[in-house]
Amino acid sequence: MAAKRTLVLGITGSIAAYKAADLASQFKKAGYDVQCVMTKDATQFITPLTLQTLSQHPVILDLFGEIPEWKPTHLPVADTADLLLIAPATANIIAKLAHGLADDALSTIALALRPEVKVVIAPAMNGKMWLHPATQANVKILAGRGVEFIGPDQGMLACGYEGLGRLWPVEKIVARVQEILS
Repeated sequence: MAAKRTLVLGITGSIAAYKAADLASQFKKAGYDVQCVMTKDATQFITPLTLQTLSQHPVILDLFGEIPEWKPTHLPVADTADLLLIAPATANIIAKLAHGLADDALSTIALALRPEVKVVIAPAMNGKMWLHPATQANVKILAGRGVEFIGPDQGMLACGYEGLGRLWPVEKIVARVQEILS
């Protein structure tokens, strides 16, 4: 039997954060070891307890929480990751990663990954934010570094507008990640 693959699921402050529960659950059922990392804003949309229960691991919320070992929390997570999926990904996290900013647990883990670890970003935001030249420039920078973007999807957005910006369907995200990790 193959070794269990470790998937780090980053969740940012988008209304689509509630879909991270379904993602964590589906990945666990598929046999992955799931480690959830939430930004502070993500906790406004879904509780860490939900993701902790579904992933069967404590959720990483910040860089300065309880540290069970002498190593800072973000290093062992980055060292053991086989893939980092950020779903949903806001314009803010995309900009941070494009410019190498590391001011929270998620962005720090992303920068500490081994070079061979695949990063997949599933954006979810207002369509105007997605299409803004700054966001598109940041996407281009990250794509040039090998980051894969899946979505966003077209449809009704939480802000009441119709357009591009919805999180890709959960089942498509799961299928794509499984393709990458197989």
